[in-house]
Amino acid sequence: MILFPAIDLKDGKCVRLEQGNFNKLEVYNESPVDVAIEFERSGSKVIHIVDLDGARTGERKNASIVQEIIENTNLDVHLGGGIRTFESISFWLELGIKRVILGTIAIENIKLVESAVSRYGDRIIVGVDAKNSLVAINGWEQSTNQNSYEFCKLLEQIGVKTIVYTDISKDGMLSGPNFEAYKRLCNETSLNIIASGGVSSIKDLLSLKLLNLYGAISGKALYEKRFSLEEANQCLQDESYLA
Repeated sequence: MILFPAIDLKDGKCVRLEQGNFNKLEVYNESPVDVAIEFERSGSKVIHIVDLDGARTGERKNASIVQEIIENTNLDVHLGGGIRTFESISFWLELGIKRVILGTIAIENIKLVESAVSRYGDRIIVGVDAKNSLVAINGWEQSTNQNSYEFCKLLEQIGVKTIVYTDISKDGMLSGPNFEAYKRLCNETSLNIIASGGVSSIKDLLSLKLLNLYGAISGKALYEKRFSLEEANQCLQDESYLA
């Protein structure tokens, strides 16, 4: 299982939200580029970036910072937040993003997602953000009536290979992931599942690995030094930790 350290961008800074609430925002570092470089030094080969400004407005106001991260590291960058047009998908991929994560647009225009998958294949990931098993959109600020599990099955049908599934109630709370949700997704789909929200310990990561998930995202736990990237990667690579 791959561990994706996370950077959430807001007004050019590295921040974390609590349960997706923009009023509960904490700035962890003024320089997201420095954070990315440190993640790479600690052994990461990938990084998960969310453009929170983009998620709310659809604008690319943090594009220059993302570009700096690409130019100053060798990390494979996964980026989500405000990517809602085919032009925007192409812009980010041509900039050097390894894989883009589509969120709101997947609910609003599933045909666009299907076209993007047809053209870009597994470089397209869909982020499914769930609150009480219903999909939320527009930076988690608006709920829909779409059941999150049924939506994941639909995504698989149109050719999506990988999803980031976030339980919003767990995000930023350091209370542990929604393991039951990931068990259900594993049982009901063949998707590559990246778990997001609530990872607070090495034990959480190992429990997710036992579910045979593709990956897990961690942000707040890393920033608050609940565990280190070096320690986490070592545990995930060493099968003896699962004994």
